[in-house]
Amino acid sequence: MNAAAEVLHELEALSEPMLADLARLLRVPSVSGTAGENEAQALIAGDLAADGLDVDHWRIDLPEITAHPDFPGMEVERDEAWGVVGRLAGTGDGPSLMLNGHIDVVPIGDPEAWSDHPFSGTIVGDRFFGRGACDMKAGLIASRWAARAIRQSGVRLRGDLLVASVQGEEDGGLGTFATLQRGWRADACVIPEPTDLDIVPGNSGALTFRLRVRGKATHASRRAEGVSAIDRFVPVLAALHQLEARRHAGRPLDPLARWPLTHPLSIGTIRAGDWASSVPDLLIAEGRLGVAIDEPVDEAKAEFETAIVEACAGDAWLRDHPVEVEWWGGQFASGRLPVDSDLLDRVAAAHRVSAAGRAQHVWVAPYGSDLRLLANHGGIPTLQYGPGDVSLAHGPDESVVVADILTTARTLALLALDLCGVA
Repeated sequence: MNAAAEVLHELEALSEPMLADLARLLRVPSVSGTAGENEAQALIAGDLAADGLDVDHWRIDLPEITAHPDFPGMEVERDEAWGVVGRLAGTGDGPSLMLNGHIDVVPIGDPEAWSDHPFSGTIVGDRFFGRGACDMKAGLIASRWAARAIRQSGVRLRGDLLVASVQGEEDGGLGTFATLQRGWRADACVIPEPTDLDIVPGNSGALTFRLRVRGKATHASRRAEGVSAIDRFVPVLAALHQLEARRHAGRPLDPLARWPLTHPLSIGTIRAGDWASSVPDLLIAEGRLGVAIDEPVDEAKAEFETAIVEACAGDAWLRDHPVEVEWWGGQFASGRLPVDSDLLDRVAAAHRVSAAGRAQHVWVAPYGSDLRLLANHGGIPTLQYGPGDVSLAHGPDESVVVADILTTARTLALLALDLCGVA
C-alpha cells in the first residue's frame, strides 16, 4: 500500500471517533468574548497533544498584542485569550503546511428559532447541527484528524504539518495575528472555512465603523422645537446606499466574483433615544464597509468619510452638527492567493481524489477572514477550502453535511502528503 492509500485507510477507520470529537467540540459554547473560547482552546490543545503532535499552547499577552500598530481590531472584551499550534514534525527537508481554523463562534440569536439546543452537536439525517458546525468547527476537526491519520499511519512527512486553532476570528483576527507574532510560519496554508468544498483564493475586506448622529432633545409634544437624531440619519443612510452603488459601478467585476455585491456596505445596529415621549438627541449606527480585493484600506476609508461629509453638507442641521465617524472593532483588509502559487492546483488535485468526481468551483468571497492576515502579514500563500455552506453560518439551525467533513479530512491529508512530501 502506498502512503496515500495508507493514510486514507487510517482516516476511514477513524471516521467515527472524528465525528464524536466534533460533537464534543460543538457542545462547548465558544462564543466570541466568553470563557468558552478558552475552554475550547484548552480542549483542542489537549487533543493535539494526545494525537502525538508537539503543542504550543500559550496565553496571549492582550495588552501587548492589542497595542501593536498592525493589530486587526477586536469587537468584544476579553481579559484572557489563548493560542494553540500543534506540529507534526517532518524530517526537515520539505515545505511546511499550516491548517488554520478558528474556534470562536457568533452568538446564537433567538433560541426559539432553533429546532434543537444551539449547542446540541447532534446528527439529524446526513447533517451535523449546532452553532459553529459550519463556521467552522467541522473544518477544524477535519484538520486535526487529517494530521492524526498521517501520524497513526506511520507515514513520515518531509516538511512540518501545523494545525493552528485560533480564537477571535469573528471579530477581527486576534488569534491568527497572535500566532504570527509568536513566530509561526509555513510555506502554505489552507483555512477550512465553509466553502461547500469549493476553493476560495481571495476575500474582500470589511471595516467596522460607528456613526454618531447628534440631534436636540425636547418633549415629544413640542417636537418641532427639537431635532430628531433619527430623522437626521435618514439622509445619511441614503448617502451610504448611493456610495455602495458608486463603489461597485466604478470597479470592474472580479472575474472570480460569485455575487454582484462583492464588497457590500451595510448597517448592522442602530440605537437611538432613551424615552418614548422624548425627541432623541443621539443616534449611534454601527456597520461594515466592504473593501474590494486589492483596494487599499486607507482609500476605502477616505471615500466613506467623504460621502459622510457631503451628506452633512446637504443638510442644514448636519452642516453645523456633522456626523462623527469612528473606525473600531474588526478591520479586515482584503487578501488574495498570489498568482504564482501552485497551492490552488494542489488542493484541486487532492479534492478530485477525495470527492469522487464531485464538481468544484473557484470564487472569491465578499467577506473578510484570517486569509488576509496570513497572506499580507505572514507572507504565507493561503486559500480557503472546507465543509459547509456559508449561507448557513451565523443563522439558526446551522449545520454541515457529514460526508463533506470526511471529504475535507481526506483532501487535507492528501494535500499534506503532496505538499510536504513523504520521507
